[in-house]
Amino acid sequence: MLVHNPKGNYSFVRGIAPYSAGAVADAGHEVVHARFYQPLPLRRGFDAVEQHLAAAKLPSHSLCGMELRSPRPFTFQGFNEFNAGYIDVLKRWGVFVDGVNPIARTNIAPKIGAPAEPSLYGFSYVAPTNSPRKTFVVAGAGELPEGSLDPHDVVRRNETTAAALTEKARFVMGLMTGRIQELGVRWADVTVTEVYTVHPIWHLLEDLIRPAAESAIHGLTWHYSAPPIETIEFEMDVRGVRRELVL
Repeated sequence: MLVHNPKGNYSFVRGIAPYSAGAVADAGHEVVHARFYQPLPLRRGFDAVEQHLAAAKLPSHSLCGMELRSPRPFTFQGFNEFNAGYIDVLKRWGVFVDGVNPIARTNIAPKIGAPAEPSLYGFSYVAPTNSPRKTFVVAGAGELPEGSLDPHDVVRRNETTAAALTEKARFVMGLMTGRIQELGVRWADVTVTEVYTVHPIWHLLEDLIRPAAESAIHGLTWHYSAPPIETIEFEMDVRGVRRELVL
């Protein structure tokens, strides 16, 4: 079920405390994606987001997506502890909607070139537009059921065989498809599809591309990175935007 965020000019799919499952811009507005040339330590990253939105004459409520980079995958307990501090910043910004976090998020740990501390790689926000095209961002998801942060729920936990990775990838594709449908858009509206894993993906390509055939013309971006929590091996996110910025 979509929840409307009138101050941000978008609707979002309710997720869990640290993030929503995705956001879609209202009519007359669009999701804009921005990333930094190099990730910024999280505190500086939040400051940079505030400055960018202020320069664009947009309120903090227009923020709808965050992309984080971590030095290494967290334990489940460590992930919960990290999320508590992250949520506190968003609460101070006053962007929650009736106590619910509207901001989608992806958080991964690069295998090469990882930052020394949790950092901000990119973000998405909503701005006015004359385009009628629907634009959106879908949060990153690994092989965990929606709403779960229980290690026992990981699909084929502690398995990395080709068969296990195929099952994980198919499961995550199902999550992506479900979120896209909840946002009221289609795979044909997707402009960027990203995969995060340190495992070979060549044998997964057909499973990843076939269900998303309408967006396959845009290709697929593989980040040689681990999902944010230990024992999770495969993560994806997608978005459909007109504007991509490098800051």
